[in-house]
Amino acid sequence: MTLPSSSKIIIIGGGIVGCSTAYHLAQMGKEVLLLEKAALTSGSTWHAAGLVGQLRSSANITQLLGYSISLYDRLEEETGLATGWKMNGGLRLACNEERWTEVKRQATTAHSFGLDMQLLSAKEAQDLWPLMDIGDVVGAAFLPTDGQASPSDITQALARGARSNGAQLVEQTPVTEILLEKGKLAGVRTPTGDVACEKLVLCCGQWTRDLAASIGITVPLVSVEHQYMVTEAFDVPSNLPTLRDPDRLTYYKEEVGGLIMGGYEPNPIPWAVNGLPEPFDFQLLDSDFDHFEQIMELSLPRVPALERVGIKQLINGPESFTPDGNFILGEAPEMENVFIGAGFNAFGIASGGGAGMALAEWVAKGEAPFDLWPVDIRRFGRPHSDTDWVRTRTLEAYGKHYTMAWPAEEHDSGRPCRRSPLYDRLKEAGAVFGEKLGWERPNWFAEPGEDGHDIYTFQRPNWHGPVGREHKAAREAAALFDQTSFAKFILKGPDAEAALSWVAANRVDRPVGAITYTQMLNDRGGIECDLTCVRTALDEYYIVTGTGFATHDFDWIRRNIPEGMNAQLVDVTSSFSVLSLFGPKAREVLQKVTRSDLSNEAFPFGQARQIGIAGCPVRALRITYVGELGWELHLPTEYAQTVYDALHEAGRPLGLRNAGYRAIETLRLEKGYRAWGSDIGPDHTPDEAGLGWAVKLKSGVAFRGREAIAKQRETGVAKLLATFVADGDVILSGRETIYRDGERCGWLSSGGYGHTIGKSIGIGYVRNEGGVTKDYVLSGSYELEVAAERVKAEITLSPLYDPTMEKIKG
Repeated sequence: MTLPSSSKIIIIGGGIVGCSTAYHLAQMGKEVLLLEKAALTSGSTWHAAGLVGQLRSSANITQLLGYSISLYDRLEEETGLATGWKMNGGLRLACNEERWTEVKRQATTAHSFGLDMQLLSAKEAQDLWPLMDIGDVVGAAFLPTDGQASPSDITQALARGARSNGAQLVEQTPVTEILLEKGKLAGVRTPTGDVACEKLVLCCGQWTRDLAASIGITVPLVSVEHQYMVTEAFDVPSNLPTLRDPDRLTYYKEEVGGLIMGGYEPNPIPWAVNGLPEPFDFQLLDSDFDHFEQIMELSLPRVPALERVGIKQLINGPESFTPDGNFILGEAPEMENVFIGAGFNAFGIASGGGAGMALAEWVAKGEAPFDLWPVDIRRFGRPHSDTDWVRTRTLEAYGKHYTMAWPAEEHDSGRPCRRSPLYDRLKEAGAVFGEKLGWERPNWFAEPGEDGHDIYTFQRPNWHGPVGREHKAAREAAALFDQTSFAKFILKGPDAEAALSWVAANRVDRPVGAITYTQMLNDRGGIECDLTCVRTALDEYYIVTGTGFATHDFDWIRRNIPEGMNAQLVDVTSSFSVLSLFGPKAREVLQKVTRSDLSNEAFPFGQARQIGIAGCPVRALRITYVGELGWELHLPTEYAQTVYDALHEAGRPLGLRNAGYRAIETLRLEKGYRAWGSDIGPDHTPDEAGLGWAVKLKSGVAFRGREAIAKQRETGVAKLLATFVADGDVILSGRETIYRDGERCGWLSSGGYGHTIGKSIGIGYVRNEGGVTKDYVLSGSYELEVAAERVKAEITLSPLYDPTMEKIKG
């Protein structure tokens, strides 16, 4: 096929994700050209195992995988091409009590998201999968709508569907260069000519990282060898469900009367560490029987017939994996109009239909169709630009693919990476660190004689008591938190106020020194950012947001500065440390180290002042995320140790204690403070989240999302965020199902324990398509499904602790 001179949209890569994206864009009537360097499916699609499961820890990613299934269900009839799709269900085994707890919690998550996951006895599981020995099986979960497919066949069907709607798919046409003009996307270069485009979509699997890097875009994925075995036929029934046996690290599916068996070994082998070979099309790696032996040894007791059956092939195909085990979608933050769909972690077939749909919507409309934060490319940051760091973390994530998914589990690899100036002092003080976007952050503090390591469990963990200690200090005396990892930006320029007024839903046209807590909204009124802005000058704002949202929030603000406005956004995260001092004695502690007047009259809540501590210029923000009197102290990093020492010297007689992020979580749950990425996000509006008070609708000032909020105020909301309290023995961790008057109405977005009230706390939306009011929420009788059992819960729309804010006012 002769290449056109231009196409509105070019997709690079003819695997399942590229073809799915082309299919969906073509259905929308968009001009699409897909370029494949070899033949369709020749990357990793053709050798994928083809299991299609739906359940993930995110409702929207589960929905996306569910879309894949609905697409595959109709694709053969639509295109006339066989897809090999079978909805034969999926089984997941549990072989010990802790795994059984995990499986029951997964079943509850499935119920929350509307999936019919059934809990089975070992014998009931064996009835569905008679080839297995169940001697060690405690129980199982069965999802009837899971299935399996032929990866190449589905891809070819998607390609035909794309072509029938006008898309051009051209094979044997490698892209040798992405063309830029004045730093902006212009087109692509191929051996047969250049093609101009307005938008570019990189769906090149393992090749995506290097191609994106050629124009300065970071795509953190690496190649890892992944093996599975194909047996000779031995009368395996064609309707056999897929089987996942995580305690034995293995998976199974029927294949032409035999079995495919593969797994995720704890010591994976990276591939192409020094660059991908060319050509590498429809190729496999040498079978590594020695390495696969550990998987084989785990599988034989489960499926004894494998000892007698011949092995047709041991397939060793490299696939792209990511540092957190989730795939990568979205518009690259480094360059407009360049989109990524890659890094599918060996579940590209399950994701392909939905990922292509979501990516096509993103390309066509400029934003995701719904909240896709778990897979958004903007979840990554500075450490991910180093491929060696990415590989180290990714190999750990691969090795954990089937290990227990413990609540609050931390990664160990690639650490320490980013360290606060206080890292060594905090370590000496007993800090047990967690990691976020490469930053080492104290999660909790062990006292002498305590085991300063996380011991994971589905019960109360070993840090429960120490966190309670820190929580108590914050409520009764004072606690000091190192929050240096906060992302921090400066917006500066003559139009800074006008630009921020457009982006922020709350008023920022306030005097110098004023702090504004605000959301930033999309056109649907959904919350894209949740952050704090300090007006530091008439032409300058200091913006503070969560550690993990550094790339996302910077990108959102920068892209939404109206064209023609003179305002520049600069990331100053590394320039400032943050020490947060909270508690009823916080003023007394801080007053001992500064001459500045800290009284309510001189320094009211919601204000920022420049104060001096031990020779250090400190920007003190009177604000709180724990519900107590206190300040965030922002200071140049070189002063951090001096100020930290001064505060502890002054606070020691008053009961000041170091505290960590897990105490922040327990404290904020008692106050009902929302967390972006769980309780609020692009699918939730301020009114739905109980944050309507922070929207300047009455001001007459234009801002993005205003029309959607105004319309919602007229029509009402279909969900409201509420707080739930259960008996203290019930352990809540999020995604538990909410029942109102016996009917499922939502799930918990956050869960934990309140040490002051002595009970378990959950936050979640009560949903009703017919509309939700405060009276509707409070008039219901509620239960929570926790690990497949229902427990009574009380509901409130007010904070559980200090609802009148008397403590904060100090």
